Order: sequence, then structure tokens, then C-alpha cells
Amino acid sequence: MTLLPNPSELSRAVLPFRSCVGIMLLNRDGLVWVGRRRPKWASDHMAHIWQMPQGGIDKYEPPRIAALRELREETGVTSVEVIGEHADWLTYELPENLLGIALKGRYRGQRQKWFAMRFLGDDSEIDIAPKGATKAEFNAWRWAPIESVPKLIIPFKRDVYERVTSAFGHLTG
Repeated sequence: MTLLPNPSELSRAVLPFRSCVGIMLLNRDGLVWVGRRRPKWASDHMAHIWQMPQGGIDKYEPPRIAALRELREETGVTSVEVIGEHADWLTYELPENLLGIALKGRYRGQRQKWFAMRFLGDDSEIDIAPKGATKAEFNAWRWAPIESVPKLIIPFKRDVYERVTSAFGHLTG
């Protein structure tokens, strides 16, 4: 007798990772930009989730270009220089309760290429509801010390954030 996997295991096995980019934006003081995500579901008990900008890579789009685009779309920021790129693609998997729901139900998690960028503008450039955006990703933002950033993120992404902050920590000085 062959046992079939339960539906969530089957979904996890067949769902791909979404390719995307993440951006650690550092100001002149070495602080990291974090935004508080808008809750997406009525049952979202973690309504105040902080994270760095991130987003999908369009077909045929180079990751560095995607990172600059996503940063502009989510924060309005264009005054930057790229100062680092993580050597690896980092992945996280969605927890069972979000599988088939988060990421439009089409992915089991994300495969991310991370970039560090130095913010060359001033805070007045930051606009978390840029004109032309269909909906804002964030409802608040702030600058945070790099060592506090992994503690602000939702637990299933924490390992990625620890790896990113470790890899880019030397850029804060």
C-alpha cells in the first residue's frame, strides 16, 4: 500500500522558489533602513512586521537592476551606490500556515540575491507611497542599528537576515 503525502507536503514538493532581490540600504551613519509591512490578511497576528526592501525579479532582468527598481518602487529612493553583493543566493521557505496563501500561493518560498547600497540622499527623498505605485508595501519606516535588524523580521526569514547582516556588517562603519 502506497501512502500519498498530505496536500501541504505535495505542494511544498512541487512549488518553486520565487527569484527575488533584497536590499540593505545603509545611511551615512551606518544604520539600516527598515519598513513596517502592511498586514496582508485579516488573520495576520503579526501586523507590525519590519523588513528591508525586497521584491521579484522580472523575466530577463539582471538582479542588480531589479534591486535598484525594487528600492525605487518601495521607498522612492534613487540616490544610491551599490557597495556590496552577497556571494550566494539565500533561500527561505514559508511556514505551513502560509503555504498556498502567501506569495500568491504560487511559491514555497523565496530565493534571494542581496545587495548592500549606500544612501546618498537625505531622508526627504524617502517616500513609502511613491506616485504611480499600485499599493504601498510599508506603512512606516525607520533607521535601525544593523545588529537589531534580524530581531525585527518575521521568524521564518530570520536566518536570511542573519546571513545578510553578517556579510554586510563591515559596511556600516
